[in-house]
Amino acid sequence: MKLPAGDVVIGANGIVLREWMVADIQAMVTLFDEDSIDVWTPLESPFDAAAAQRYLERAYRLRAQGHGIQLAITIDGRAPLGEVLLFDGDSPDTCELAYAVGIAHRGQGLAARAVRMMMEFAADQCGVSSYLLTISPANLASQAVARAAGFRQSDEPVKIRERKGRRLEMATWRC
Repeated sequence: MKLPAGDVVIGANGIVLREWMVADIQAMVTLFDEDSIDVWTPLESPFDAAAAQRYLERAYRLRAQGHGIQLAITIDGRAPLGEVLLFDGDSPDTCELAYAVGIAHRGQGLAARAVRMMMEFAADQCGVSSYLLTISPANLASQAVARAAGFRQSDEPVKIRERKGRRLEMATWRC
């Protein structure tokens, strides 16, 4: 996957995706220091300002190395409501996506819209033609987002991933 140089800002479908900034650290804490984020994502818990700073530094490194990009989901390019991630997939023309929306902003279709926008970006800017999500069979909300974004669960065997000392089953979804 080849990421474009320069800042990425994508606006469509009533939302704006933009790169995270240092000024977003407190907003990240508010969004990601939450029980359901802890259960379903590999984010640190508790997710405090120091964890947010480390997370932001990893996001910048991933971007600089050309292996992925993490964008804040906003309405107007300002206050983050969640994030959508794009990173190297299991083949050169495949990327993996992930998403998280703060609890106060769920139920508005933000994640599905952001995923579709990120897929268009990946196709247009990165030469990607295949998309992958990994979702726990127990995470019904994330499965609903995947379906709304056009994904279908694959026939691939469920994988076990270790997350924070817990074993999670993860199913593969493709589009």
